[in-house]
Amino acid sequence: MFKFLRPAPHIEPLPADQVDATYKRLRIQVFMGIFLGYAAYYLTRKVFSIAMPYLSEQGFSMTELGFALSAISVSYGISKFVSAWISDRSNAKVFLPLGLTLSAIICILMGIFPVFTSTVTIMFVMLFLNGWFQGMGWPPSGRILVHWFSVNERGTATSIWNCAHNVGGGLMAPLAVAGAGMFAAIGFGVGDYGGVFILPALVAILVAVVAYLLMRDTPQSCGLPPIEVWRDDYPTKEKKTFERELTVKEILFKYVLNNKWVWIIAFANIFVYFVRYGVSDWAPIFLSQEKGFNMSQSGWAYFLYEWAGIPGTLLCGWISDKVFKGRRGPAGVVFMIGVTIAVLAYWFNPPGNPTIDMICLIAIGFLIYGPVMLIGLQALDSVPKKAAGTAAGLTGLFGYLGGSVAASALMGILVDNYGWNAGFTMMVAGCIISTILFALTWNVRGQEVVK
Repeated sequence: MFKFLRPAPHIEPLPADQVDATYKRLRIQVFMGIFLGYAAYYLTRKVFSIAMPYLSEQGFSMTELGFALSAISVSYGISKFVSAWISDRSNAKVFLPLGLTLSAIICILMGIFPVFTSTVTIMFVMLFLNGWFQGMGWPPSGRILVHWFSVNERGTATSIWNCAHNVGGGLMAPLAVAGAGMFAAIGFGVGDYGGVFILPALVAILVAVVAYLLMRDTPQSCGLPPIEVWRDDYPTKEKKTFERELTVKEILFKYVLNNKWVWIIAFANIFVYFVRYGVSDWAPIFLSQEKGFNMSQSGWAYFLYEWAGIPGTLLCGWISDKVFKGRRGPAGVVFMIGVTIAVLAYWFNPPGNPTIDMICLIAIGFLIYGPVMLIGLQALDSVPKKAAGTAAGLTGLFGYLGGSVAASALMGILVDNYGWNAGFTMMVAGCIISTILFALTWNVRGQEVVK
């Protein structure tokens, strides 16, 4: 472990009369750090999707673009698992901004130098590197959430934080389109689309600095007691805080790999992510080719899809906390049934009805990000906090290597050879399977499953 990545050491406890005020202030501060930081990851994660129509005009096929795009998912899935293990034993304040900065540098290189978008192989390599650095964003955020928010408030806190996906993902498209026009006008970057990569990356680097200044590692590193002690809100009847540092063997083999609930939600993540990225990755080019949208319209449709996830995610987290009392499975079932209906409407709406297409995308975005959030939350809930990143990393590994890779590569192959109907058939099947898997966790609540 590099010295600069080591967890922040515990310091002497603050005087009792300073604990409440300090805790309240720092909880808001660190939350803003992971919210802004993780939102900025989405400025550089899927920006390649906005460049795909430009690249298609240059002669690249759907299969080739899908293959290149799949590199992010392959490397992200592996990195999220590896980074999660490292993050569980690292300082979140350093880990998150580091990955964001490295990801932004890759995007800047792709936007400035023509060689990095000249062939499918080179694009695959660059996007693989980007995906690897992207994997450094979720685990430190999860580490912050389990250390600064107790189990009975974690659903709401995680749902609010999860909206960072939508804030960053929604802002990415307008920023990328604006960047294309801005840098093309001054003749800087690759052709007409270099600014698609450059402007979002520059903003991401700025946010990385802000996130570093805001974030803190654990309450104890700030002289505060564990969150369960401060809120008198323990995850088990025995009032355990799970604060003991765990060995690598304990994390992997006692709490993660032998945990059946982690495996169930990991498999559910495959199909949730297939639907999520099957819609979002291909929306710009699907709307352009099949529905007659221009680049600006496709960009705004992408924006609405992402930002509709904000209220949907908040509602999903609130329902799982308040209506289902910390059980995440029932909320997942309800929302995935809604996703199925919305995907069917999006699929069968004929060309020439752009308003209906927009409404369908808004509905899918509103509904799909709740289940995305719930799977990560269930992973955090199902293990001790010192193994939280690894559990979330395993579910992410399955989601990206299974679901997102399929949404990128398999969708490209299906569309090239069998048309869009084949791709949508697969997405509807993913909706149904993920609903069934969520139902298997119907009665599971929090760390009551931790032994």
